[in-house]
Amino acid sequence: MLSCGVVVEYNPFHNGHAFHLKESRRLSGAEAVIAVMSGNWLQRGEPAVIDKWARTRAALANGADLVVELPFASAVQAADYFAKGAIEILHALHCDALCFGTDSSDSFDYAEFGRFTQEHAAAIQKTFQAYRNNGMKYPEQMRLVYEKLYPPFRQNKLGPNHLLALSYAKENAKYQQPMTLFPLKRVGSGYHEKKLASSFASATAIRKALFEGKRAAIREKVPTETFQSLMKANLASWEDFWPYLRYVLLSQSPGQMRQIYQMVEGVEHRLIAQGKTAQHFADFCEKIKTKRYSQARLMRLCCYLLNQVSQTEINHAWREPYLRILGFNATGRAYLNEYKKKSALEIITQPKKENRGLLALAQKTDAVYYLGTAQNAADIPRYPIFERNSK
Repeated sequence: MLSCGVVVEYNPFHNGHAFHLKESRRLSGAEAVIAVMSGNWLQRGEPAVIDKWARTRAALANGADLVVELPFASAVQAADYFAKGAIEILHALHCDALCFGTDSSDSFDYAEFGRFTQEHAAAIQKTFQAYRNNGMKYPEQMRLVYEKLYPPFRQNKLGPNHLLALSYAKENAKYQQPMTLFPLKRVGSGYHEKKLASSFASATAIRKALFEGKRAAIREKVPTETFQSLMKANLASWEDFWPYLRYVLLSQSPGQMRQIYQMVEGVEHRLIAQGKTAQHFADFCEKIKTKRYSQARLMRLCCYLLNQVSQTEINHAWREPYLRILGFNATGRAYLNEYKKKSALEIITQPKKENRGLLALAQKTDAVYYLGTAQNAADIPRYPIFERNSK
C-alpha cells in the first residue's frame, strides 16, 4: 500500500492543513496518508491549544488515515532533533514519500540538499567550527555554513517552513532508501501572520483570535471538527501554566534546576531572578531574553522545567523509541496491519502495564498538560480513534 507521510502539529487544525493532506495524497499518489503529530506539547515549547485527541479527530476527518504521536523527547526540540524523531517514525512504518510545506523558492531541490549534507558532512562540520563561537545563535551559524558550501542555499529566504524542511531533507538522506520528497508551496497567510486575512489563515492568527475571545471569527478558517472542538474546549496557553512554573522557579534551588534537560551555562540563575518579579508568562519571556538563546530555546527550557524533565529521561526516551498510535480510519488500520510485523519499533495502540517504561515521559507530561487545562486526565480517552469510512 503506497503511503505518504506528513509531519504536523495542528495547533489547531485549519483549512491549510486540510489542503496539505489533500495535496499530499495527490502529489504522491498515496493510498494511505500518515500524520506524525506532536502530542500535547509542541516544538517551540508551547502547550497545544487543544489536546492531541481533538486534533487527531480533525485530522482523520479531513484526509489523514493514520495518526502517530511524535513523542515529547522529539516533539519539544530544535528543528534537527524534531526532524530526526519524525523521520525515524515514518521510516519505521515503511513510508514511501514525505510531503511538507515550504516558503522557499520553487527551484530549491531538497533531496539534492539532503544528499549534499551526507556527502560533505566532514566539510560542514569543519566550517561550522569556524563560526561556533561567533556569538550568533545556532541557526544563524548553520546558515553561514551552508551559504559558503552550497550555492543554491543563498537564493532562498529562510522562512520557518523552509528551515524545518531542510532538517527533514538532511535526516531523510541518512537512510538507505530515503522517502521521495514532495515540497508543497505554502498558500494563504504567512506562518507568523496575525490577521485572519483569508480562508487559509495561519495558526498564529487563529490562536490570537481565540485568546481574544473571538471564537466565532474563525468559523470559516477551520474545518467543522476543529470549530466544534474549539467551541467547547478549555483552551490552553502558557498563561494557564504560569502559576505552576513560577512555583518551580521560587521553590527549587539552582542545583536542583541544573538537573533539568538543557539547563546549562548558568541560565537557571537568570530564570530564578526574573521569576521573582514577573507577573505573567509574557512578562517573564520578555525579561529572560538573551542574545545567545532564541525565544523558542528558552520556551522549550521552560517546558522542560515545568514538566521536570531530566537529561536521563530524554536519553532513555531516545534509546527506546516506539510508535504510539493516536487514531486511524479503515485505510489506516489496514496499513497498520500490513506493516506492523515489519516495523522495527514497538507499536502501542492501547497502553498496557508492559508499556509503562516506554510511556513514562508521555504520561507525566500529559498529566501536567491536563492540570493546566483544568481537565481530569482520567476522563481523557487513551485509545485509537477509529472512523469506519476512509476519506
